[in-house]
Amino acid sequence: MSGHPDPGAPNVTRRDALSMLAAAAIGGGAVSAHGGAAATLGPTHAAKNFRIRALTGGVSISDLADTRAVETTLDFLAAAKRSFETAGYVVETIRVALNPLLLTASAAARTSALPKLLALDALTSGRGAVISIGPIFSTRDFADDAADSIAAWAADLVRTTKVVSFSGSVASAARGVHRDAVMTAAKVISTLANAGGSGIANFRFAAAACIPPGTPFFPVAYHEGPPSLSVGLETPNLVRQAFTGMKDPSLASERLRLLLDEELHPVELLARSLADQGKRRYLGIDTSPAPARDSSIGAALETLTGEPFGSASTLQACAAVTAAVKSVGVSTCGYSGLMLPILEDPVLADRVSEGRIRISDLLLYSTVCGTGLDVVPIPGDATSAQLARVIGDVATLAVRLKKPLSARLFAVPGKRAGDRVEFADPMLCPSKVMPLEG
Repeated sequence: MSGHPDPGAPNVTRRDALSMLAAAAIGGGAVSAHGGAAATLGPTHAAKNFRIRALTGGVSISDLADTRAVETTLDFLAAAKRSFETAGYVVETIRVALNPLLLTASAAARTSALPKLLALDALTSGRGAVISIGPIFSTRDFADDAADSIAAWAADLVRTTKVVSFSGSVASAARGVHRDAVMTAAKVISTLANAGGSGIANFRFAAAACIPPGTPFFPVAYHEGPPSLSVGLETPNLVRQAFTGMKDPSLASERLRLLLDEELHPVELLARSLADQGKRRYLGIDTSPAPARDSSIGAALETLTGEPFGSASTLQACAAVTAAVKSVGVSTCGYSGLMLPILEDPVLADRVSEGRIRISDLLLYSTVCGTGLDVVPIPGDATSAQLARVIGDVATLAVRLKKPLSARLFAVPGKRAGDRVEFADPMLCPSKVMPLEG
């Protein structure tokens, strides 16, 4: 046999070869000698093995008292939810994202905005939805007491509302890391830890680094431009399905991409149609596989590695997921990367309890993932300086890697590193408090 390629043979790239092998693995068929898969995704594929986590409607308003625009968006989202459910999808939440009206607000303006936010909260919660007001601080120069003032206001907001989320912008592509904002975010997290609910108040706040508008996931969502629609997904079961029986991360990634392509195109077609009907701009799908208690991304990754999450090879599995979700043939928005929210995923929560995952590990995985540090339980007595160092690391990664990341840290009052922690919220899993250092 000659070692030279046949000049008449088709030019098959590595991506083509991976696609053929992955398609054959899913469909159980042979690979065509002419470079195509002889079998498509076959009847072994389980339809709708995932949920719509969020239908998020973005709308710009000139004043927080403009409840009419929010109500119109809620009407649109309720109708969109019914359409998706009629098509056989489970839709978990509908969400409204506003333009960040309080980003440069004075302390007096923030205080005067609270009654308006209470009205928006009542309207939104009464419709079974949630709302995000976007970042409330960023790169502007801070007075000496601004961080404390913002933190106190944030605590008042969380105590008096039910469904309002917000963030602080700690990094941007244009300005790099926002050092004053990093410390402000740390003080907000520290203050919210004592705002009630065993630290759960921090569920509605995150330090946002390089987050673009149009992200459907909370608490970092915010809006710019004309009214819009974006979609967030809960797809760890699809990841697990694609990874079952696979050993090679590259093949597993391509198999996942093919599966996501098949499942997400109908979602996009319906979302585009609904956006057109509602005279809204369709922003795309955040393809991040957001997990839940019965849909674990930790379990899906362990299906590929055969080892507990946190072991060697975990990074490869994380990269395999991210490569797939970033190459899907639909319009994407937001993070579109791997999510590792510790307290929302039973396997990840257990691996933390077993001491297999450290914050430094999560930062490492963030280099190939999509969200940063999400719903991470930390000691309640963590100082603002300690929190700022961690947030600063996330912000630096986001700027250096040119990717959206965030830090949502649960400082749990009265708990030290290694202490068992449980929450009344059924969406959060029991775990142990993670040390900030090490």
